[in-house]
Amino acid sequence: MLGKIGYGTVSEALAYKLPFVFVRRDYFNEEPFLRNMLEFYRSGVEMIRRDLLTGHWKPYLERAISLKPCYEGGINGGEVAAHILQETAIGKNYASDKLSGVRRLRDAIVLGYQLQRVPGRDVSIPEWYTNAENELGLSTGSPTSEMSESNAITEFCTDDFEILHGDLQGLSDTRSFLNSLVELNNVSDSEKNNEKRQMRERKAAAGLFNWEVDIFVTRAPGRLDVMGGIADYSGSLVLQMPIREACHVAVQRNHPSKHRLWKHALARQNAKGQGPMPVLQIVSYGSELSNRGPTFDMDLSDFMEGEQPISYEKANKYFAQDPSQKWAAYVAGTILVLMKELGVRFEDSISMLVSSAVPEGKGVSSSAAVEVASMSAIAAAHGLSISPRELALLCQKVENHIVGAPCGVMDQMTSACGEANKLLAMVCQPAEIIGLVTIPSHFRFWGIDSGIRHSVGGADYGSVRIGAFMGRKIIKATASTRLSQSMSTANGASPDEVDNDGLELLEAEASLDYLCNLSPHRYEALYANLLPQSMLGEVFLEKYVDHGDTVTVIDKKRTYSVTAAAKHPVYENFRVKAFKALLTSASSNEQLTALGELLYQCHYSYSACGLGSDGTDRLVQLVQEMQHGKASRVDDGTLYGAKITGGGSGGTVCVVGRNCLRSSQHILEIQQRYKKATGYLPFIFEGSSPGVGKFGYLKIRRSIAPKS
Repeated sequence: MLGKIGYGTVSEALAYKLPFVFVRRDYFNEEPFLRNMLEFYRSGVEMIRRDLLTGHWKPYLERAISLKPCYEGGINGGEVAAHILQETAIGKNYASDKLSGVRRLRDAIVLGYQLQRVPGRDVSIPEWYTNAENELGLSTGSPTSEMSESNAITEFCTDDFEILHGDLQGLSDTRSFLNSLVELNNVSDSEKNNEKRQMRERKAAAGLFNWEVDIFVTRAPGRLDVMGGIADYSGSLVLQMPIREACHVAVQRNHPSKHRLWKHALARQNAKGQGPMPVLQIVSYGSELSNRGPTFDMDLSDFMEGEQPISYEKANKYFAQDPSQKWAAYVAGTILVLMKELGVRFEDSISMLVSSAVPEGKGVSSSAAVEVASMSAIAAAHGLSISPRELALLCQKVENHIVGAPCGVMDQMTSACGEANKLLAMVCQPAEIIGLVTIPSHFRFWGIDSGIRHSVGGADYGSVRIGAFMGRKIIKATASTRLSQSMSTANGASPDEVDNDGLELLEAEASLDYLCNLSPHRYEALYANLLPQSMLGEVFLEKYVDHGDTVTVIDKKRTYSVTAAAKHPVYENFRVKAFKALLTSASSNEQLTALGELLYQCHYSYSACGLGSDGTDRLVQLVQEMQHGKASRVDDGTLYGAKITGGGSGGTVCVVGRNCLRSSQHILEIQQRYKKATGYLPFIFEGSSPGVGKFGYLKIRRSIAPKS
């Protein structure tokens, strides 16, 4: 099958065991779940848009033919769905929690009743809906009193815990996270709470901790890629801003004999007959929004093979067994990396609660925030002293080797080392911080989400990375050949005729570690015309053996774009340097115009690599329309430039503009125009917050007696 991913096409492919070649589908939130199903049942091959449009289908079809789909589940989904609807409609399934799936389904059914109301035919809302709370024995209460009670909890509930180490630093989201721990504490203390009011993840979290033992809390923000983006893996200078949204992780360690195990984990241990063993239990909030399981647990012995930790390859396969549990690799993977890289051995059981406000799939490093917060919390709980830079490099190993996403290191570095209202300036060779650049007060940055899910593990990002490394290998080989020829000529020439400077440049380029160490003028003078526009993987491997990248693998049957992928980091590094220099120049319209132009150039370079998307292009176009519109000229300029961020192929657009009320109004106007054109209301990122290195960690302990 060849088509777009959707419920119908995926169902047909699985039911009839047909290999399915598909392209990424924009504005479709269910895509990750469907992609995971296809991957799990060996039924899907993703085709990048560029190859679809150019008719380069052969390698994808050949790969699809080699698949052996293995779905053996039921194919009566229509009957199952009809039964669920019937049971819900007659009131057999009750749910008072307004966020539960059952409650939302009931709401949809009621809406159906309301839509059928026409003059002369009044269809009443079922009595079971309006009486649901009374039938459950729940008090409706006064909205005013409930709000007052909630406000009181927000203001005072952190008094329930004593902060033994660290400081809230005035962060409201951290206070809210501590409040959520208090609520869990109260749930576990009180037998009067009706469990039906708790979501599954909340119920699991309520039994996660021993409230008499210390808990360690960390916070790590996402990041907005201002400049640098995908050039990070080529050694570019990057400028990154930690955003306001962050991930919080709470960790507690207990002796295995005192650890509160979930029933199935306890049954698993009893079946092994070896007595209490260290277990990892994780609860992740927000599972309903991202098609993943809310809990994960494993015996920590699963990370061992004899006396040594298992390989990263085996860990990758371990977490890939169940698509709904694959998310746990970002959290639990930090433990394995600490075992392998630092020789840490974990003798105690570990409980973890993960709560992230960094939206997934929007290109703002939600995965890095989870990794950095998780590893820093585990390190704090076990007394490990790890510098923010080292922490970031270790977390990159989690994503590269255990998750299997070929990302650079700038995401983890920003989450670990960033500071509020400053741009982290870093040369990614591999991760050298050269300073923190204060954002001038007269302008600011926004992020606008396109609604198109971004993934650094996607085919587009990986193929562009491979193309860049192919280009580097070809440049090195060309420089080596030129150097040999020049050396031969120099042997018979007088010292005055030998160009020693030219030989030194060729020597450096023959051993080029990073593409970004090649200047644009050298690239244009010697190599631009020699690089192929594209190259078949098999042809490249026959001539050059390998591409020198340890986190990607060349597909012999696939054709890779080389020129655009190699050119981008060479020029991007120059653009970032110019951008950084402009940040400290005198305040003027010319300064803002130049900064905006550099963003635009970066955006169109992404598109040349095949990493653009309709949504991000539309947002950049809206910024340009606003910039050149009459209203902006009257206001002496508001918005000046925009670019796609991170790994591209969707995600978020970064916008630079004057720091004034009118600029914010124009951002909101763009938001509404985008919604009118696409039906999707973009999320706007604004504000900044400290990285985990600046935040440190909190060590807390319950300070009051249980409530009766």
